[in-house]
Amino acid sequence: MPDHDELAFLDATAQAELVRKGELTPSELLESAIARAEKLNPTLNAIITPLYDLARQTAAGPLPDGPFKGAPFLLKDIMAAQAGVPQACGTAALKGHAPKRDATLTARYKAAGLVIFGRTNTPEFGLLPTTEPRLFGPTKNPWALERTPGGSSGGSAAAVAAGLAPMAHANDGGGSIRIPASCCGLFGLKPTRARNPKGPVVGDAMGGMLEEHALTRSVRDSALLLDCTSGPEPGDPYWAPPKERPYIQEAATEPGRLRIAFSAKTAAGGPVHPDCLAAMESAAKLCAELGHIVEEDAPSLRGQQDMGRLFTILWTAGLVGNIHAVAMVTGKKPDPADYEPLTWALYQRGLEVKAGDYLNVVAATQLWSRQMAAFMARHDVWLTPTLAEPPLPLGSFDVVNNKPMDAWTRGAAFVPYTPLQNCTGQPAMSVPLYWNDQGLPIGCHFVGRFGDEATLFRLAGQLERARPWAGRRPPLDAA
Repeated sequence: MPDHDELAFLDATAQAELVRKGELTPSELLESAIARAEKLNPTLNAIITPLYDLARQTAAGPLPDGPFKGAPFLLKDIMAAQAGVPQACGTAALKGHAPKRDATLTARYKAAGLVIFGRTNTPEFGLLPTTEPRLFGPTKNPWALERTPGGSSGGSAAAVAAGLAPMAHANDGGGSIRIPASCCGLFGLKPTRARNPKGPVVGDAMGGMLEEHALTRSVRDSALLLDCTSGPEPGDPYWAPPKERPYIQEAATEPGRLRIAFSAKTAAGGPVHPDCLAAMESAAKLCAELGHIVEEDAPSLRGQQDMGRLFTILWTAGLVGNIHAVAMVTGKKPDPADYEPLTWALYQRGLEVKAGDYLNVVAATQLWSRQMAAFMARHDVWLTPTLAEPPLPLGSFDVVNNKPMDAWTRGAAFVPYTPLQNCTGQPAMSVPLYWNDQGLPIGCHFVGRFGDEATLFRLAGQLERARPWAGRRPPLDAA
């Protein structure tokens, strides 16, 4: 049996294998995870709703005989509802609110044999690429406690990077899986639009911008988990093209010789940190060494220099819907005292969005989807940096001088690459292939064709074998 520190950094597949072989019970795995969480979470603030006693009941069995039977798991506190468990979405307006039923995704996690033992921190409504909500306080990056773990799935990322859980639920409406994956040295894949269901209550979120999946330590965990959760449920408004075979098989399959384009150019032409450029260039070089055809190229999208404004229209309109839904659930009218200044400023802006303007933005994103499809007809994969900067210090997105929209603008400069795939619906992944001289992880961003997670998993598996990252651990235990 591995010791507790070694066990903490096994992936979920390996942990479940110990259960399958009878070397550990689910309860023993869970108690090891709880002990580590109790030791480190007071520093990290990754888990904001511990569910230890409920998890102990689950682990005691009987558990479904799924591929992750017995592995501990965490849920982000946005989406993935659990019946009777408080879910605040990072906002005081929902403090104490508990959904009445499980989300379909939560039910599929349970069917896979996972033992859910907590919910993780997130910014209010997932609005920022950091995790510093006023309600719960900031989550710290295990690689450097004074820096952000990214957002909005920063609590999940910090927990997995620190070994509190082998993997954790996350979602992505503008990069919220890929951003924290980059900041915390994890593998993070945003699936194709509608690959995972959002029911039974939600059909799509923000017009298809939001996708559900996870942050993982290994490629195989991400692939196998997506096998467990993907596929439509009755009543879905639309769904992704069916996969040809299990993703876990794809992750172990050599990708063949791919045509990979790379570019660091951002839509708005903003600056990119040298470390992020170095990470992308290193990944491009590695891909060439592995035999792929690598060339510099980038899509030309109509109006791409205006992407930030158009994306803001989509997000603010979605936020209005969220805040009005909160009002319906709580029976309380929206009150600025219940929301953070940035949230309220974006809400006010969203109230000004006219229906015709919103539909014009939707049409623009659909045009980008067609233009991206033409670009991807020439390339199998598109490589960019994940972020324009290494993990920033906590507080970098604070509202100062009563100018809340400055925080939104600062966020856009930090994450110029990831929102496009939320608009086009393409799968994309951040792969932890690079650490800078300060020991900070810098992700590399790979984009696939619509519906083609298979190619991304094949490439990710090859990259993981060529430049393994499993042995890299944050310095928390040595501190």
